[in-house]
Amino acid sequence: MNTMQQTARVGLFFLLGVALVWVTFETLSDGKIFEEHTHTLIAGFNDLKQLKTGDEVRLAGVKVGSVEKTRLAGRRAEAVLEIDPKVPIAVDATASIVMSGLIGGNYVSIDMGSPGAPTLPDGAEIKTLETADLNTLMTEIGGLGKQLQDSLGSFSRALNGDSKGGGIIQKLDKLVTDNSARVDATMSNLQDITGKINRGEGTLGKLVNDPKLHDELLATVDEIKATATQAKAFVSSAESMMDQIKSGQGTIGTLVYDQKSADDIKASIANIKSVSEKLAKGEGTLGKLINDPGLYDSAQVTIKKVDRTLDGLSDSGPVTAVGIVVNALF
Repeated sequence: MNTMQQTARVGLFFLLGVALVWVTFETLSDGKIFEEHTHTLIAGFNDLKQLKTGDEVRLAGVKVGSVEKTRLAGRRAEAVLEIDPKVPIAVDATASIVMSGLIGGNYVSIDMGSPGAPTLPDGAEIKTLETADLNTLMTEIGGLGKQLQDSLGSFSRALNGDSKGGGIIQKLDKLVTDNSARVDATMSNLQDITGKINRGEGTLGKLVNDPKLHDELLATVDEIKATATQAKAFVSSAESMMDQIKSGQGTIGTLVYDQKSADDIKASIANIKSVSEKLAKGEGTLGKLINDPGLYDSAQVTIKKVDRTLDGLSDSGPVTAVGIVVNALF
């Protein structure tokens, strides 16, 4: 009986020891003893910003792995990422180092990438995006504050002046002081002008206060509008006429665009020119009448004879008259 109890105790202690060893191993291995092999990706950065081994890797804010290790690779720093093999990472996904809080650590954030894009194979390099950390932001804010302080100092010196001279305020004060008499005179003149306008004096005052001038002005404006309307109608008619001429319609359109009419006009002008040249040279009957002085003299003599004959007819009978005409003409 004692032997069986001892054997049972030894077996119980053995099982407890095995369980203790199992729990210890699971704790030290972070519960990954029976997990599948992780998917490894390489992320290169100019600065890892205090990223360390064990920091989380998140996809769209969900933890999908951790940083296995960090290392230097030439002129850049690399983080080896262990990703859950069940989680695909798109080839166009981008990794960046993000702060988890003002006093917290950093983690690697990966975006989802394009839907339907192929996935990165094991050991591939993922695209990265450099982001500003807290130190960089504080440095930039400090530089911005210094620039703002310098700008405010320059503005203050411009307003109030310095040891080299007065500022804008002093110059404005001196300008107003030196020209106070002119300003008073100008204000007085303005008051006088506005008073005259209110009393209806002068052209502007009458325009402001006389309703008759106002009505006449409106009537003039109406006439101007009517004239503008008529001018617009005239322009429209002119445009319509030009369209008709361009299309060859009407007499002017025919003369401008009809080739046969143009040729006829050219032929008529040529004929007129030829006739005028012949007349000028004394050719033909009309040319001789125009240019031969002998024909003119003969016509004058004939007219005189006719005049004498007509004078003699008044005192002669019919037969005698006929004889007189024959003798006078021949």
